[in-house]
Amino acid sequence: MAVTTVQDNNKLVRYTREINREFVRENMFSPYMGQDLNAIIRIRQELKQGGDQMNIPLVTKLRGRGTGTGTLVGNEEKIDNYGMRLWIDWARHAVVTKKSETHKDSADIFGEARPLLSDWGKERQRDDIVEAFMALPAEVAPVGLGADEGNTVNGIKYENATTAQKNTWNADNQDRVLYGSAVSNYNATHATALGNIDTTDDKMSAKVVSLAKSQAELADPAIKPYKTRDGYEYYVMFVGSNAFRDLKADPTIVAANRDARAREGNGMDKNPLFQDGDLIWDGVIIRKVPEISKYVTSVWTTLLTAGASSSRVEPYFLCGQQALVLGWGQMAKPTFRKEDDYGFITGVGTEMAYGVGKMFKRIQDGTAMKQWGVFTGFVSAASNA
Repeated sequence: MAVTTVQDNNKLVRYTREINREFVRENMFSPYMGQDLNAIIRIRQELKQGGDQMNIPLVTKLRGRGTGTGTLVGNEEKIDNYGMRLWIDWARHAVVTKKSETHKDSADIFGEARPLLSDWGKERQRDDIVEAFMALPAEVAPVGLGADEGNTVNGIKYENATTAQKNTWNADNQDRVLYGSAVSNYNATHATALGNIDTTDDKMSAKVVSLAKSQAELADPAIKPYKTRDGYEYYVMFVGSNAFRDLKADPTIVAANRDARAREGNGMDKNPLFQDGDLIWDGVIIRKVPEISKYVTSVWTTLLTAGASSSRVEPYFLCGQQALVLGWGQMAKPTFRKEDDYGFITGVGTEMAYGVGKMFKRIQDGTAMKQWGVFTGFVSAASNA
């Protein structure tokens, strides 16, 4: 029997006009960003009127006991204050196409330009925040500021810091850094301290969370807890996917979620045993930021073999008020290409000017520079097998 077949050029072809864009996560830091003093990532907008750097005044509490009926004249206490500088730079991106390409496009790919640029801006700020958390404090403008590539991250980027710079930061912030699950893992040499982190006892766990919180409470200057709208005080810990995986599997955390979480109503919908989401332990909100793990793999590559027996180490950031500052010079806005070759070329873009940096303070009458609202920790975090 002769069966008629349809020649390729005569076959019906249907294309979906919906573009499935690559998944882009909303900024995981967004709930903790704001303009008030309580915010973990404080937004400042003074430079909208111009300028390339801003001064952020920091003032510590009075520490003296004062006096009773004794003479107060000559026994006054001076106010310990410091002005932290933040530099801003430009971040821009764009896409372009020709009319000849849009004419034969079945899916309006170029129509997705604006949402794609919006996603790019969210990713750019999220990644800058991650890198700023890991950067070392510095009182000088960021390397590359104003250059073609630009640099919106303040401080000395961890991957660019010298051994001496890492050791100085480690010594200056001894009261707000933790290696593994024991204070005794600390060593004045940063690399040696990392090498004390083993793969058995020093994974992320409820013990590590509680110890980091306890150390943060004793830090000087104090790291003030973040206050929720209903008045509760919490520290917020940002951890990577690998560390979060280990914490979620910790028997103490599993038992807490199994025995202490609500069962009634929609309790199952909010229990991390069944649903992904933040963990809460000992007054600390633990939020997963997968990009922290990705940065270890692609940027902070020295951490891949920094632990005991060349094991993988991952950072986490326990935060209180004013841990980071995001200073805006210009909010993101759309831009359009004007060299359009008589309307044949179409180009759309976005531009913004900002700087993000870890808040820090030079200690009065000294040279040490301390992180203001961040407690930095390191744990063993093996890659997924």
